[in-house]
Amino acid sequence: MLQFARAERLLAYAIAGLAGFVDASGFLAADRFFVSFMSGNTTRLGVELAGGGRAALVAGLLLAGFVAGVALGAVIAEKVASRRKTAVLTGSGALLLLAAAGQALGSTEAFLGFAVIAMGAINNVFRRDGQVALGVTYMTGALVRMGEGLAGWLTGSGHGARGALPSLILWSSLAAGACGGALLFLAYPALAPWLAGVWAFTLVACAWSMERAR
Repeated sequence: MLQFARAERLLAYAIAGLAGFVDASGFLAADRFFVSFMSGNTTRLGVELAGGGRAALVAGLLLAGFVAGVALGAVIAEKVASRRKTAVLTGSGALLLLAAAGQALGSTEAFLGFAVIAMGAINNVFRRDGQVALGVTYMTGALVRMGEGLAGWLTGSGHGARGALPSLILWSSLAAGACGGALLFLAYPALAPWLAGVWAFTLVACAWSMERAR
């Protein structure tokens, strides 16, 4: 996180919050499957395969959809390199609106399909040297850096201390977004998916402003 400018870090925190919001909505809407946390879907795939459950197919399709979304986002990012953040967020926002429309029409499958592709694609907002430089929908790396910072503090070496706080904020953003998404979905299940789309397009405006200033 430290290699990014302050404005980029703030954008990353907002995207992580959106990812948590969408993931919580998908989790509650679709029998405890995830649309951004693919480690969870991988574990679910293994459990269902071992037990002979037909839900293994759902987990497998979500994993495939996420990979397809990452590929789609990478293509968009490389084609529109000068406006990468704006282009990727616009594509992800459009997919989230399609997911909301699917949910409104009573199709959980459409909601999950479009949402998981959107979450895969959105990881391409931050790219360097032709690859994703910061994953904003999964937090294992952030938790590792927090642990490294804690170890540096305990040993007095200071190793990893500077990166620990931004990683903590990134993780907290996803956790707060997930809590908000769950609360809203439980209270207003028809509204939550649309709000995710609005959130995404608000970030499009922020990204456009950042890229214009640059």
